[in-house]
Amino acid sequence: MEYPSRTIEQAVYELSRLPGIGRKTALRLAMHLLKRPLEESQSLSNALFALRANTCYCKECYNISDDTICQLCLSTRRDRTLICVVEDTRDVMALENTHQFNGLYHVLGGIINPMEGIGPDQLKIDTLLNRIENKEVKELIFAFSASMEGETTAFYISRKIKRQDLRITSIAKGIPVGSELEYADEITLARSLLNRIQYSTKSDLQ
Repeated sequence: MEYPSRTIEQAVYELSRLPGIGRKTALRLAMHLLKRPLEESQSLSNALFALRANTCYCKECYNISDDTICQLCLSTRRDRTLICVVEDTRDVMALENTHQFNGLYHVLGGIINPMEGIGPDQLKIDTLLNRIENKEVKELIFAFSASMEGETTAFYISRKIKRQDLRITSIAKGIPVGSELEYADEITLARSLLNRIQYSTKSDLQ
């Protein structure tokens, strides 16, 4: 593709390096920025620079934070007997949006995936094991996607835990409402069977 300006070409190149952004989309973004006031581009530039310069990882849970210890870990309202183990910060955000969990988190920074060269040593597993040595922690909750990699990660961690009194649970994974049983994958079906509930013939409206 021929560009009318080397500056535009460089901008397109940098934008296209972002995940999910191709050359055509990058060009549309660059042309959009050219049409907007200079102040907007400067504001975007400042925000992106601050993203890299001012954010860090919490030393307790490894969630993305503005400070050494994140606000969730500092909160006196959180239940410190519960630790929910997740793959990355996006999972923390998703769970927080449900407003159903009031414990603490531990972000592994990924899951075990030999195909992509990700092993246990590259994840925050050792620090998790150190955290649960604290007797204050009563329950460890695995909140991974229903995949072979997620199952492998949960199994590996559970085998590493030495505390016999620690309760280890996993979020239930079942058949989504409105979906056909025949199209469900094996892991989802297995989880649905393992986490089955008592079937009631009574109407909730009675």
